[in-house]
Amino acid sequence: MAGLNISAADEKRVKALGFLRNKGTDNFSGRVITVNGKVTATQNKCISEAAELFGNGIVTFTSRLTVEVQGIHYDKIQDFRDYIAKEGLVTGGTGSKVRPIVSCKGTTCQYGLIDTFSLSEEIHQRFFNGYSDVKLPHKFKIGVGGCPNSCIKPDLNDLGITGQKMPDFNQDKCMGCKKCPVEQICSMEAAKVIDGMLKIDKDKCNNCGRCIGKCHFDAVAGGKTGYKIYIGGRWGKQIALGKPLHNIFTDKEEVMDIIEKTILLYKEQGKTGERLSQTMERLGFENVESQLLSNELLERKKKILEAT
Repeated sequence: MAGLNISAADEKRVKALGFLRNKGTDNFSGRVITVNGKVTATQNKCISEAAELFGNGIVTFTSRLTVEVQGIHYDKIQDFRDYIAKEGLVTGGTGSKVRPIVSCKGTTCQYGLIDTFSLSEEIHQRFFNGYSDVKLPHKFKIGVGGCPNSCIKPDLNDLGITGQKMPDFNQDKCMGCKKCPVEQICSMEAAKVIDGMLKIDKDKCNNCGRCIGKCHFDAVAGGKTGYKIYIGGRWGKQIALGKPLHNIFTDKEEVMDIIEKTILLYKEQGKTGERLSQTMERLGFENVESQLLSNELLERKKKILEAT
């Protein structure tokens, strides 16, 4: 009978390398890491060639923007890995660790406010690669979205980032136009002309930036770029909506620090088998946010990472 020639230990070993067994067979699907969902034409060609040489010729795509080549026999796994390595490609993306980073199109999209490809690649290098040997209580997913349209659903990741553009409103330049172009373009209904003056409700504004430059009198001529961070999102059998930190960060290095502190907190204070959302429920959001906004976790980084 097919599918009985590979031991459980060998199946577990290759799963750690990114190879998932095709049910009832001795074949596997190999997960090729794309860094952030982007590959070159040459890399794409290499994956296609590897699928024909070592698999069944079928290439599929995962929700985490990795590429899976199906039908690779156990005996061909290392050959497959060696073949794609010539174009700088590796397999992986499984286990209780930082998972592949998901990114939207960023500034190639008309609504993109931040360069998501650049940011997600940096996150990949620092935390997917840099923390590859760090075992966490469970999987840890990171999503990077370029604007509040949230196409990659940042708030359903353990940590999600959304690009922001916070409009600068110069009240002195407002003419109180009856047909205010800022009010007309605001899909959140946060901008309203009231008593002859434009008002922007900060509680309703989602910082999409679409109003910037629309005022004929330059009342909303510019804005600050920022990053909104959600923590504790989860999608699957149990669903949790990520909660936003109260700060909107304008410094990319602050964002990187928050990511690292979140991973450190999860490693130190999470329980085995517990997703970050469950850790947050147990510790309390205010407690978690307070730790993330201080530097104590980074000061204890060495100790946390050395702990078993």
